[in-house]
Amino acid sequence: MIRGQMNTLTIVRATDNGIYLADSELNEVLLPNRYVPENYSFGDKIEVFVYTDSEDRLVATTDLPKIMAGGVASLEVAGRTAFGAFLDWGLPKDLFIPRSNQTEPMEQGRRYPVAAYVDNVSGRVVATTKLGKYVNNETITVAPKEQVEIIVAQRRERGFRVIINRKHWGMLYDNQIYNPVEIGDTLTAYVYKIADDGRIDVSLQQQGLDQVKVATDALIQLARENGGVLPYGDKTAPEQIQAATGMSKKVFKRAIGYLMRQGLMVVGDTSCELIEKSSEN
Repeated sequence: MIRGQMNTLTIVRATDNGIYLADSELNEVLLPNRYVPENYSFGDKIEVFVYTDSEDRLVATTDLPKIMAGGVASLEVAGRTAFGAFLDWGLPKDLFIPRSNQTEPMEQGRRYPVAAYVDNVSGRVVATTKLGKYVNNETITVAPKEQVEIIVAQRRERGFRVIINRKHWGMLYDNQIYNPVEIGDTLTAYVYKIADDGRIDVSLQQQGLDQVKVATDALIQLARENGGVLPYGDKTAPEQIQAATGMSKKVFKRAIGYLMRQGLMVVGDTSCELIEKSSEN
C-alpha cells in the first residue's frame, strides 16, 4: 500500500479498535472504529487514505485530506513548535513541516503554499515550502483563455508568482489585480499568455468578449439590487468603480457601452439606469 495516497483495500478482519484492511500483498492497516461503515462484509473493497497517526503507527481513514504526497496545496498553520509547524490538512493529526523545510519562518493562522511527500527516514507524510520538485513548466497542460485555479505563492517586483492548477508557475501582474491579494490565497484565474519559453501570465478577469459578457451580467445584477440604478457612471473615479464592482474602469465602460447599444441601460456622468424590457405574450 502507498503511504500518503488513497488506496483501495480489502476488509480482512475486525477488532475492538476497528477493522483491518489488506492490500494485494497482504500488508495490513487499521481503519479505526470512527471510520468503519455501518454495514460491511469481509472481502469488501474500501477506498482509504493511508498515513501515520500521532504514535507513528500506520493507520487508514475515509476522510479526504486537503493534500496528498506529491501534491501541492495552500494550508493554514494550526500551531508552531521549536522544531517546525503544524498545518491543517483536514485530518485529526496535523501535517508537520520541519523548520528545515520552511523557506521563511511560518506564522500561526496564515496560509502558505506547500507540497507534501513521504519522508524516507520516518515514513511520515511531511510538508515543504520548497516547491521546485513539484511545480514546473516543462510540459504545459493549460491553454490561453482557459479558466484555472491559482495559489498565490510569492511577491515579486511587478506582481505575484502563482501556482497554476497545482502544477505550473505563472505570473499575476499588479495591473491585473483589482482587489486585495495575499500569499496563500486560492483564486480563479484565466490564462492570459503563454510565452515560447514556457512562461505563463494569468489574469483574474476574462479577456475580450467573454470578459465583457461577465461584466455586463454583473452590472445588471448590481443595478437590480439597487432599484435599477447604478450610482456611478462615465465620470466616476476608477478607484470608486473598482471598489464597488471589482472591475477596472476600462472593463466597466466597455460593459455599460454594450448595454447602452443594446438599449438596456441609459448612461450618465455619475449614474446609470437599467431599462428592463417587458416580454409580450
